[in-house]
Amino acid sequence: MKLFWSSRSPYVRKVMVIAHEVGVAHRLTIVPVTVKGTEIVEQIIAVNPFGKIPTLLLDDGTAIYDSPVICEYLDGLHAGRRMFPAAREARLQALQNQAIGDAMMDTLIVWLGETMRAQPDHSAPRIAVCRHKMAKALDRLEAAAPVLAATPFDIGHAAIGTALSYMGFRFAPEGWRSGRPALAAWYDTFAARPSAKATEFYVETAAPVAATAKG
Repeated sequence: MKLFWSSRSPYVRKVMVIAHEVGVAHRLTIVPVTVKGTEIVEQIIAVNPFGKIPTLLLDDGTAIYDSPVICEYLDGLHAGRRMFPAAREARLQALQNQAIGDAMMDTLIVWLGETMRAQPDHSAPRIAVCRHKMAKALDRLEAAAPVLAATPFDIGHAAIGTALSYMGFRFAPEGWRSGRPALAAWYDTFAARPSAKATEFYVETAAPVAATAKG
């Protein structure tokens, strides 16, 4: 299987966290791409019409996207405890937490895009909205942290942990930990997991091919 990949994409990292958690990371052939919203690459467009990463290309040529679908596919390739719980209430909670984590990633991507625009092109009101949304999400997660800590690790934990790590990676000066001790303590347990350590964000020194962001 080939995974179109970037070390800076939170959606890719979420997939890789799950791949490590379920023991299938070694089965993935990583295809590095650069994430840019202004360029497309025919190599990816040929298998995913939206040119997004991550995209998983199976050995038979089947393409799977976006990250929630890829994660659930990988979760079906092993015999261990599932990252997508089967029990109705547990599954609903896991999917809701994944939705929260993914929405945080979406917001951070918009925020980052605005900060990268040269003045006067960037939108200060849009940045303010992103900051406000993230503060509200973080406060809600602070209240939910005891439940996160008491629940077996699943797709929701992977998404939220990845989103928090991406905020630290891209927006360290925002100091999301401040005033949120329970969430910070839970995040530390996420960051200590082997799957998280194996997938930490970094900026590549080489310049792989370009693709469209979001997944």
